[in-house]
This record gives sequence, structure tokens and C-alpha cells, in this order.
Amino acid sequence: MNLQASYEQIPLKDYAERAYLDYSMYVVLDRALPFIGDGLKPVQRRIVYSMSELGLDAGAKPKKSARTVGDVIGKFHPHGDSACYEAMVLMAQSFSYRYPLIDGQGNFGSPDDPKSFAAMRYTESKLTPIAHLLLDELDQGTTEWTPNFDGTLKEPSWLPARVPHVLLNGSTGIAVGMATDIPPHNLREVVSACIHLLDEPEASIAELCRHVKGPDFPTAAEIITPKAELKAMYATGNGSVRCRAIHKIENGNVVITALPYQVSPSKILAQIAEQMRAKKLPMLEDLRDESDHENPVRLVLIPRSNRVDLDEMMQHLNATTDMERSYRVNLNLIGLDGKPQVKTLKQILVEWLTFRSNTVTRRLKHRLEKVERRLHLLEGLRIAFLNLDEVIRIVRSEEEPKPVLIARFKLSEEQADYILETRLRQLARLEEMKLNAERDALEEERARIAVTLKSPAKLKLLIKDELTADAEKYGDKRRSPIIERDVAQALDESALVVSEPITVVLSEKGWIRAAKGHDVDAVTLGYREGDGYRAAAQGKTTQQVAFIDSSGRSYSTAAHSLPSARGNGEPLTGRFTPAPGAHFEAVAIADSAHRLVLASDYGYGFVTKFEALLANKKAGKQLINMDDDAHVVAPAYVNDPARDRIVVATNAGHLLMFSVAELPELDNGGKGNKLIEIPKAKLATGERVAGIAVVTEGRGEVTLWAGQRKLILKWADLVEYNGNRAQRGGNLPRGFQRVDRIETTA
Repeated sequence: MNLQASYEQIPLKDYAERAYLDYSMYVVLDRALPFIGDGLKPVQRRIVYSMSELGLDAGAKPKKSARTVGDVIGKFHPHGDSACYEAMVLMAQSFSYRYPLIDGQGNFGSPDDPKSFAAMRYTESKLTPIAHLLLDELDQGTTEWTPNFDGTLKEPSWLPARVPHVLLNGSTGIAVGMATDIPPHNLREVVSACIHLLDEPEASIAELCRHVKGPDFPTAAEIITPKAELKAMYATGNGSVRCRAIHKIENGNVVITALPYQVSPSKILAQIAEQMRAKKLPMLEDLRDESDHENPVRLVLIPRSNRVDLDEMMQHLNATTDMERSYRVNLNLIGLDGKPQVKTLKQILVEWLTFRSNTVTRRLKHRLEKVERRLHLLEGLRIAFLNLDEVIRIVRSEEEPKPVLIARFKLSEEQADYILETRLRQLARLEEMKLNAERDALEEERARIAVTLKSPAKLKLLIKDELTADAEKYGDKRRSPIIERDVAQALDESALVVSEPITVVLSEKGWIRAAKGHDVDAVTLGYREGDGYRAAAQGKTTQQVAFIDSSGRSYSTAAHSLPSARGNGEPLTGRFTPAPGAHFEAVAIADSAHRLVLASDYGYGFVTKFEALLANKKAGKQLINMDDDAHVVAPAYVNDPARDRIVVATNAGHLLMFSVAELPELDNGGKGNKLIEIPKAKLATGERVAGIAVVTEGRGEVTLWAGQRKLILKWADLVEYNGNRAQRGGNLPRGFQRVDRIETTA
């Protein structure tokens, strides 16, 4: 036996290419993309057709969904029952389909969870009234019929849709190398555009957009896309539509009454709650879900106070949650030529009107054939009435009356059969009158159909009348209002932080943390083993906090981002990258425009605005030019440059007070000017500036610390140390020749 003769040998490359192309064409044409005529994918078409065959029309009693799914997959759609049932459920969900085709009884999911539907053995279903617009003309010669998958039955290649269903409920699907995203539209608007196109075949996209104003989703959320963008979308077949939730104000609370298409209330609640947990919604106190049968969507947002700007809050929520959502539009579908293509609005409507014209023409021709056949039979019956006695004689006397009748009265075989099958009671005089009336009515109908078929204008008028009647019967008002608005913008992060007093604490090892309040004794806080207090600064959570290392570089971060003081905090090296060998020595927190005095322990300093300390990079920026072995002392805050005095103390017990105005203000940092005179010999023996403080003229007060001892100097005491910048200053009382630090206490 020659084995090679039993199979075909082709290169693997050719086989793989052919197999992939076959699969691709199947997915594109028979699974993912809708047909322009009826707007359905094959599985949807088969479900609707199977339900009509089961007698599940709008007026019938519903049957178990499992019965329908069994018929579909057993007769027409050899795929999984779960996928088929899911497609069926989708057509029954009023929140998914603009015009549902299936009336489901039982749990068919909810807007909160569309996939929470019950198993098909528990639910029942039937067709909705609007589904008849796909089926009413099915048996009137309007479609082609193809064998099912096993060749035992016939199924329609398409359904004779009376309206542009492809736009009404839209479609989504992913094929091979292409996808479709057709949004739903309003029936009355689409029909109005069709009628306008029938009257004005050269109508532009702009003219059609006066009728089709935009998509019309099942939910009442507003469409905020500008009209120009909607027009461009319909002109190209590609674009996007942005929807926004609708809210109202009730008793000072915000009540959300409508959400964008396919957005669940539970998801919105979860998104808002997550922001509240992250303390990114300080203006919101609480939220509740009050949705019920009467109010499918009712989410209540309770602001923290009546001073909250609700419009600003909603703008932020729209931008940071799915309360504002964009939908991709890709008008890709299978045309009358059987090829997929992205079409414009006009192309879709023109092509569908061609489909509808062909459908009506086929319907009229089919009806004309039936009318002519009936008239043909009635003509034979009329001949029998006129020659009744002779017909009866032939029937009674002849063994084969059919050929004798045909020969005697010049009848067709069909007429002869009809005469022979006629019952005796139909030969009564009254029946003859009924037949004549029927013949007259049919002849009138035949003439009317013939005129319509020969006249494009009358055919067009018929299509318009039918479209108008269907839109009036099944149409409704637009649900999605079109209101042009700007895209929502999220609030700046600083605007979302609650303004609370904090004390920022820096440890000797460079660990940072923030304690709530200003009454915190930073020195007595617990520290890690081998670590201790270095510096502290008081401010608010809404401010920036700056750190200065021993090399004079400055670093900054948001104060609200610092870890809590309940623990040991976190190392600043995790946020910043200081110079090799440098360690953090000072911390400051203030508003950007606030002035402060920066100084090194070598006795040099300057005034600068706090914004000069801010650096938006991990490596920071050089701020203070330091002498070798110099260190940064804690900054002092300036309130009134004209009246404030700076108090400088050295660790050798020298104190000097002079006007802040004597110091230069440097925006870009530097070394500054000499604050207090420290002779080189004293520097060599270790005398350094222990600290600086700023006091207000006439009411200043500072506290000096020498170990555990402290000395409080009020304004009257400080006046004795008043002088000019760069002087040596006066000696402090006995016991304070070893000053550790200086603090402003009033």
C-alpha cells in the first residue's frame, strides 16, 4: 500500500498560514463582529431565532432558559452552554442593552454585579416586543437560509431587521487583528436620520448629527464630550465618548443618582472608601449606599462641614474614580459585501437603507407571488362555479377526472387539484360571493404591490412610513443627556491634606517622624538604641518640611507623608541621597514665603525664604557654603524683618543681639555674613555658635540651656546684650559658660 497517496504533503509554513487565516476569518465573520443588516453576531441571531421557533414571543408564557440554550447549542451553535447563556443574559439586561431583546424572569444580574445572574436552570425567558422588529418578516422570503452545522436543519443567514439595530444596542467584540466598539443609540434619533437620508441622499455628516446627537446609553449619566468631537467620531468611525455621573444636593449632602454605563455603585463606593482610608479625601466625612428598587442608584456623600466646596469635591471624585469614564468608539462591522470595515455614520445608514430596501423588495415580491398564486387558484375555482354541473358530472363519471378537467376547461394542474380538493360546502352561493370579494381585494393588492415595485419613490415612501410607525411604537426619549463640560481635574495633593499641627522630630542617626500637635517634648520621646534627639520643628501637615545635612545641602518632602511618631519613624536616607559622609543636622517647616535665618556654628549666616530650601530631587541642592568641620545650627524663623532681632549664643558663654535687617537675604544660598565674632584662637580651642534665636523687639524672650540648667532672658535682660552684627557680644552669668542650645520661648 502506498501511504503517501493517502494524505497531502504541504510545507508547514503554508499549512500554518492557511490554518491561521481560516481561524481568523471565522473569528471575524462568525463570532466577534456584527452584521450591518440585523446588528447581531451569530450567537445572538441564533438565540433570537431559536426562541421564535420555540414560540417564546412577547405574548407567550416564558420557558426555562436551559430549554432555549439547549435548542441553540443542539441545533445551531455547537459551542459551550455557559458562553451561550451569558450572551443570552446580556440581551436581557436593561442596564447593558438599550433595547433588550429578551424578557428575563429571575435573577439576570444587577448593575452592581452584571455577572451575578442565576444558573439557566433557575431562570425563565421569552422575547420582548421589540424583538419582533427582527422576526416579523422572517417567513416572507426576506432572507437566505443556510444549513446548520450538521446539515440537518436550515437557519437564517440574517434577520430582516425593520430598524438599524446595529446602532440601537451597539456591539463590542475582539476579533483577530481588529475589534469593534459600537455604542448604543436612541431609536427615534436613528430613524429620524434614516428618513432624512431617504429625503436627502447627499446629506452630510453634520446634517445627520442634527438627528443622531450622540450615543444614548442605558443609564442616565450625562455625555460631556464636545459636539465637535462627536461629529468627528461619526465622520471617521473612530473616537471616544466621555460620560459623567449625575448628582444633586440634598440637605447639604451630595446624592449620586446616575452612574456611567457599566459602572457599578459598589465599585464607586470602594474607590471612594479607599481614598478615605488613605486620608486623601479630608473634605468627606462618610458615604452611604441607599440604592433600592425605586432608586437603582442612590449614593450619599456626607461632607465634613458646610464649608466644603462641593463642586470642587465632585470634580476631584469625577477625576479619580469611575464617576467619569471614557468609552472607545470603533464603528467596525461586517458590511453587505461580507467584509469587515470601519464605517462612518453615513456609510452605516446608507448601507442599512440599502439592506432595508432589498428586504422590503424581497418581501413585496414574495407577497406578490403568493397573491398571484391565490388569484390563479381563484380563477380556476371561478371557472368551476360557472360550469358547476359539468364539473360534477366529470368528477362522478370519469375514473381520472383531473386530466379531463384540464382538457375541458384549459386549467393548470394546480387549478385542477384545487378544484378537486374543494369541499362541497364551499360551492354554496355565499361562498361564491366571498371568493369574488377575495379576488377583488387580491387584485387591488397585486396592483398596489406592482406599482410600488416599479416606483422607487413609492418604495422609499413605504420604508419611511414603516420606520416612522416602528419608531413611534417602540421608541422612547433620550436617556443620556448631552451636556458639554470640561474634563474633570483632580485636586492638587496638598489640597487633599487635612491641616493639622505637627511636630517634626529628627534623630541623631537621621531618622524622621511627625507627632500630632505642638505640645510635644521631642527630647523625651523614645529613640532606637544608640540614637537620640537631634532637632525638631513645628508646623502643619499641609506644609513642606526641609532638612539640611552637614555638607550644607537641603532636601524637602511633604510634611503629611512623614511616618507617625508612635514608632521610631524611618531613615531619611530612604527618601534622599546625601553626600558621602554627610549626616542630617537641621529641620525646618514653614510656608514658602516665610523667612528664616540659616547659620553655621562657625558664626556665619544669612536670611532666606523657606522656598529656597525646597528641592524636588533626591540629591537635594547646595544651600549653605560651609567651612571645613563646620556644622549647621537649628534655623530661626523671622516674622517681621524690620523689628525682629537675632540672638546668637556661643558654647563659651558669649551672647549677642542685633537687628535681623543687618543680615543679607540670599535667595540662592551661600555662606552669608559673620554673625558673632569668634577669634581664630577660640575656634581652634572649640568655641562654636551653640544656637540662634529670633525675638521681636519689646517682647522677646529666650531660654538658654547648659546641661540641665536653664536661663530665661526676657526683653529687659536681652537689651544688655544688644549690639551690632559681628561683635563679640557680652558674657553670660556664671554657670552658663557651656551653653548647649538656645530656644525662643515667646
